[in-house]
Amino acid sequence: MTSQFEPISLFKSLTDPIRLSIVMLLIVEKELCVCEFTEALDVIQPKISRNLALLKSAGIVVNRRQGQWIYYSIDEQLPAWAKQVLADTYSGNKSLIEEALSKLNLVGKNQDRPKILCGNSTK
Repeated sequence: MTSQFEPISLFKSLTDPIRLSIVMLLIVEKELCVCEFTEALDVIQPKISRNLALLKSAGIVVNRRQGQWIYYSIDEQLPAWAKQVLADTYSGNKSLIEEALSKLNLVGKNQDRPKILCGNSTK
């Protein structure tokens, strides 16, 4: 993937506020499921899923299934320069997701949140 990864895909993906927030949340939390994004960003599930699909097709995130939940994370195969761009973007803009992280922390610990949020989700 390193030689095939297109810089334009990364930068286009980061122009949308929802996608930028998703990526920044993944930098901090490492892995999240859709219900955690809906809670943190106060955005409906179809919109989160659509943005995750765009990030996945751009090669920025990957997903894995565990039971009934699908978890997303930053693709480890990203080139070093792209990982650095994402890290620097978060480092210089932490306040953009401060409220979203607070919402997640109010729900509970990372490993407990999908059971709390997805199991009883009404969003």
